[in-house]
Amino acid sequence: MSGRSINSVFYAEAYHPIQAGSIDGTDTAPHDNAVYRALLCSSAGLYDPFGDPKAIGDPYCTIFVGRLSHLTTEDTLRKAMSKYGKVKNLRLVRHIVTGASRGYAFVEFETEREMRRAYKDAQHSYIDDSEIIVDYNRQQLMPGWIPRRLGGGLGGRKESGQLRFGGRERPFRAPLQTIPYDDLKRLGIPPPPEGRYMSHYEVNVIGAADFYSFLVPSPPRRKRSSRDKEESSHRRSSIDKEAEESSNTRSYRDKEEHHGERHSVEKEEHRHKGSSMDRSERSHRRISPERGSYHHKRSSLDREEHYEKRSPVDMEEPSHKKLRDREERTHKRTSRDREEGSRKRHKHGSSSDKRRKEDA
Repeated sequence: MSGRSINSVFYAEAYHPIQAGSIDGTDTAPHDNAVYRALLCSSAGLYDPFGDPKAIGDPYCTIFVGRLSHLTTEDTLRKAMSKYGKVKNLRLVRHIVTGASRGYAFVEFETEREMRRAYKDAQHSYIDDSEIIVDYNRQQLMPGWIPRRLGGGLGGRKESGQLRFGGRERPFRAPLQTIPYDDLKRLGIPPPPEGRYMSHYEVNVIGAADFYSFLVPSPPRRKRSSRDKEESSHRRSSIDKEAEESSNTRSYRDKEEHHGERHSVEKEEHRHKGSSMDRSERSHRRISPERGSYHHKRSSLDREEHYEKRSPVDMEEPSHKKLRDREERTHKRTSRDREEGSRKRHKHGSSSDKRRKEDA
């Protein structure tokens, strides 16, 4: 039991008929004939939980389903339980004479995980408009178990007057009286755990169904032998080894891919550098050293000859040269205009002299 559930309510880990008939687990005497009958069966060893030939299958993968509708069939129950896992075996308990349903069944799943899922989620669900309860297979997994038909069991309805406590549906409440530790020890009844219990008012305010479902204990787990532990450890080590090998191969593959990519990039850069170097070498080869010196000498000689041929006027500044040219052009134009004007005047004078002579 967890510390959280101890401080509120507590559940029975082993079955005792007198304690199961007590609301707080502190009774030391049976309060009805059914509890007395269950106590006799328990003390005399008249009930064998493993003597039922119909109880087959793995008890750690089996759940008990109670408060079923009498109209519910095996197919309906299988369909309702299949959403929690793969159903391996199903047994709906029927009356031995009439064949009518007794209102409870045992459902075996493929794995223990599926059984725990159904144990957690199927509680207080509805099948054929009937609210069901789900519990683990206490017949084979709870020490000292006595069934309901022999005065034991757990739960029950108020109308029956034979309520049983300590289970998932009706856990033990806070002790209503001083706990008689000596009497409980003498009778072999396990005493209730010590701690701060939640009051009845607090439980009613929160809601009994929600509160108990929140504090529900987990079903008992399978006890592993040393051989099973060795096999599980060997299986776990082999799985870890395979995972390590796969991670190593994956990292090696990633390294190879990275190295290949880097090698291809370096190869491409080397090819690019080689092509640029070859291009520059070809251009240098195209212009040989002798040819380059010849061109250099020739260009220098041509430059010197050009400077020698240039007149002093050419050596002047470009702006002065332009002004001088402009002045020369204006001077030539003015001289040309003067000559043409004098020529025209002379011609006009000669023509006027001829006309005078003719008139005379």
